[in-house]
Order: sequence, then structure tokens, then C-alpha cells
Amino acid sequence: MLLEKIKTPGLSHLSYLIGSQGKAAVIDPRRDCEIYVERARAEGLEITHIFETHRNEDLITGSPVLAKMTGVRVLHGPNPADEIVFADTAREGDVFEIGKLRISVLETPGHTDDHLAFVLHDDDFPEGPIGVFTGDALFVGDVGRTDFYPERAREVAGLLYDSLQKICGLGDQTIIYPAHGAGSVCGSGMADREFSTIGHERRNNPRLQIAHREEFIEAKLAEHHYQPPYFRLMERLNVEGTSPAPRILRPKCLMLSDIREIDPDHVVDVRDPLAYASGHLPGSICLPVGMISAFAGWFIREGETIALVGSAEDQLASAMTHLVRIGLDSIDGGYVGIVPAAAQGMDMANLPMIGTSEVQDRLERKRDNWTLLDVRDLDERRSSAIEGSEHIYVGELNSRFAELDRERAYSVMCASGMRASVAAGWLQSKGFEKLDIYLGSMGAWQHAS
Repeated sequence: MLLEKIKTPGLSHLSYLIGSQGKAAVIDPRRDCEIYVERARAEGLEITHIFETHRNEDLITGSPVLAKMTGVRVLHGPNPADEIVFADTAREGDVFEIGKLRISVLETPGHTDDHLAFVLHDDDFPEGPIGVFTGDALFVGDVGRTDFYPERAREVAGLLYDSLQKICGLGDQTIIYPAHGAGSVCGSGMADREFSTIGHERRNNPRLQIAHREEFIEAKLAEHHYQPPYFRLMERLNVEGTSPAPRILRPKCLMLSDIREIDPDHVVDVRDPLAYASGHLPGSICLPVGMISAFAGWFIREGETIALVGSAEDQLASAMTHLVRIGLDSIDGGYVGIVPAAAQGMDMANLPMIGTSEVQDRLERKRDNWTLLDVRDLDERRSSAIEGSEHIYVGELNSRFAELDRERAYSVMCASGMRASVAAGWLQSKGFEKLDIYLGSMGAWQHAS
């Protein structure tokens, strides 16, 4: 028996390849899906089934592409928002054989109406399931968000409660295999590990400690989640299907003159925030490679053209891969060479960094025409905030920058300074000139208190 977890960094997406006796199945493949065929063939397996636990909101599915590559059908759940044109419908009670393994289907709506869980049985262990692919219904340490149907908020929270009871009924021995891990936007309280059992989750998962359905519903209604604009793009592409990822996930090499000639919609600097702050191309925005999956979809729209700026070619390749996985394919190329360009006299923009003592001094003096702008999420803000600061979530600055006064000075802060760099870079690209970044941000503030 083979069971391999395939991770997608940035998105914290988890997909799976399982196999037995020459046959294999893939659960929740990503868009760049050659990896599943390569891994299966390396193990002497033929992919015979493709399963989707639900319509993903945060990445493009690779199921229609993988289906064309392998000639097998995709199985998706009932009650989708629109017809999944590339998939057949699987329903509760359906059973699929993969060698000595069996996959049985549970309908588990709540996170989405079409959500399924796939229960894994091994003929050598007939006493109960050995695992369950829980999609975004049950995570390690958390459960799925239920905010995608705001007009039915109470109903879908109740549906998720019922689905979790069904999953927990599989038995404490059952290993859970979720579709996302810690860092995903699909949940806020996931544990920083990727292994667990139903028994462990029943005893330790905070949401599964809630015994009563109404109490669970109220807890879910009280949650706050953000929905980046690109979620709508993912919804559409994961219904219609999409083209394969580009065969070469490395951007074309650009010179500075090429960037000026192309005049892309966005020049995206993917270097470390401190490198960006020290010197960057005027008008470029800051999206470090590790933050692209979480934030690019807030600031870049479908079809908008992109030129990447990085420290090395491999960094550019990683950035392009992250962008392609969320459907932002219009990448004109990439440029490496900010330091040599500066040495040749190229004008550079920068963003000053300030420390805690300077922030304290400005707050105490009530500096005129200055705002400490907190760009953390709402839950972080509710937990702790600096008195006198104002709040706009970093992603919402995509449009709410228009609410701010370009003549005013802003010090941007978050938890550490990373998201503050993204926010400050965006504001600077929109014509804000009186900006600096609170280095260390809330972490430094609390350490100094």
C-alpha cells in the first residue's frame, strides 16, 4: 500500500496519492499535476480514480488536467453551486476499489454544499476504516470555515456540525488526512502538524469539544474570516475547469529597459522585505515569495500583467509557481539585478524603518498629521492593540487605500513587520509618500512593555 502526502507550500494545501496492487487514486490534485503521474509511475502504479473533496476556494484544482493526462474520470460531490463540467457525481454509499484498498463516500456539507469525505478501508484490516480524507471539513486542531454562504450562515454551520458527527463516528483509530495544514486561509486555528486521528481530535480539537449543535452554530457565527477577491476566480475556474499550468514555471528574463517598454500592470518585488525597504524600483509592490499565495490575490486581478523582481532566478521561479497556482498567469517575465542597477545610478525608492522608541515618542507627543496604521487581521486586533492606532486589514487596502489621506504620514505595523511591508509597498505604489514601517511591530511593542 502507498499513501503519499503531496504538499503545496504557500497555500498549505495537502493532496494525496494512494495505491495498491498496481492501481492508484489522487485526492484533491493541484493545477501543476504532473507530479502525481510521475510519482505513480515511479511506484509502478496506474492512476484509475481522481477524487475531489469539494470545490476549492484558494487554489485551482488540477483534476480536469489530470483527467486528460490519464483518461480517468473525476468524482465530485452533489449539490455544487454550478455544474462541475469536468466531473461525475459521487454520493454517499458509493464505493471504489483501488487494489486491496476501498474508498467509501460520505456526504459532509457545511464548508461547501458539495463537500465529501472519502473513507479509506484496507481489506487486511476489516474491523474499521484506517483513514479518512476530510477535505476542509475537519483539520488538525480546527474545523472548516462556514462563511461562504452568508445568507444561510446558521444553516451551513449546523450542516458542518452534523457532518463532523458523521466523521467522528468512523472511530478513534481513523487517521485524518485534511486538504490543508497550518497557515491556510481555510481555517484559523490549525495545529502546526499534519498528522492526527479522530480520537485525538475528539479529545483536543476545540471545536469538537462543543457538545451541543446550537452552541457550535453560535461559535461558528462568531468567527471572522476574510475572503480575498481571487476566491471568486477560483470558484469559477474550479467549476469550468482550466488550462494546464505553463510547462516552464520560470519567467522570461527581462532587462530594466524591457520592464519600461512592457509597462506591466504590476511590478512585483518578491525579495525579502528588508531588501525591498532598502531599495526598490519606483512603483513596485512588495510581495515576498512566501507571502504571494496569501496576498497576491488581494492586489492583482485576473488578466493583469506582472513583471517580477527578485534576488535570484530560483526566487523568480518560486514566485511564478505560486502565482500560477491561483490563476495569475499573465507574467511578462522577471528581473534580477536591483543592486547592480543601483550601482549604475538607477533611481530607487525606499521605505524607512522605525523602532519602538520612535513609535512611543510619536504617540506620546501626539504628532500632528500622523497615524499608526495597524494592518493585522481583526482577531489579532481584538486580542491586542496599541492605543491610538487605526486599523485596516492589509488585504482590504486593495481598495480602502482611497479612504486615506495622501498628505498624512503613516507608520504601518502588523505582528512583526512582514505584512506591514506589503501594505506600505502598496500604499507607496498608489502615491503615498510619507510612509515608514514599524520594524518588529506588535512583537517588538509587547517585548518592550
